[in-house]
Amino acid sequence: MADRLVLLGTKGGPAIRPGGPSPTSSLLEISGRRIVVDCGLGVTRALVNADMSLKDLDMILITHLHSDHVLEFGPLLHTAWTSGLSRKVTVYGPARIEDYWSGFLQSMRYDIDLRIDDEGRPDLRDFVELKIYADGVVHRDADLEITALRVDHPPVVDCFALKIEAAGKSIVFSADTTYFPPLADFAHGADILVHEAMLGEGVDSLVARTGNGARLKEHLLASHTLIEDAARIANAAGVKHLVLHHLIPADDPQFGEADWIKALSGKWDGRLTVGRDGLVIPL
Repeated sequence: MADRLVLLGTKGGPAIRPGGPSPTSSLLEISGRRIVVDCGLGVTRALVNADMSLKDLDMILITHLHSDHVLEFGPLLHTAWTSGLSRKVTVYGPARIEDYWSGFLQSMRYDIDLRIDDEGRPDLRDFVELKIYADGVVHRDADLEITALRVDHPPVVDCFALKIEAAGKSIVFSADTTYFPPLADFAHGADILVHEAMLGEGVDSLVARTGNGARLKEHLLASHTLIEDAARIANAAGVKHLVLHHLIPADDPQFGEADWIKALSGKWDGRLTVGRDGLVIPL
């Protein structure tokens, strides 16, 4: 298995529109591990399209409980189970992820119990090891270390950037955050910084299409990072490669990759990738 980062869904926010990208999720394959970071709508199909067997799912990391990061967490595990999952999946999530999981299991109890009785399947509930994490070390073994940093994503309190270190590589996911200078220290020297990004000139267009006008715009500006500020973090951290993810807006025909690149002119001179669904980045 070649080490790679796959951007499965690159859209910020839960809405989907015809021809547009899917909400946030990523796949990191490194040191023989298959790690899914966030589970927005569409993650299951995107994993299959990335040629990953769902039976090989290893670990899931949830950065926070906004729906565009967690909506398909339960369905992913259930579909992996019906696809022949035969290994335990470790799930790391913030406080209250257990509420989601228990609620999902209850909603699917009829189907799960029926498939156990009728098809002789093992119990899905035995295949998921759920662990709550906060700041600091999330996971450590001989091949892999994961650490977390609480970021600023109001009104969500438990939202965490994640640093994954393995095979001599360091990959940092910003999660959803407003401009947060401590993230630069956290990401210092990373091989890849996957940072959310918002194109300021696209905010009004997005709000007009979505509705809820002033309140939505207020949330976006208070809780997310303008692309220029993502570059400030990347420069301060001295990262080798900046990957723009969780794009706002991501499905507006008025704005394309050239606009994102132009917005960084003179602000970031390093390696740059503007995310799109299904993009594979070799490590």
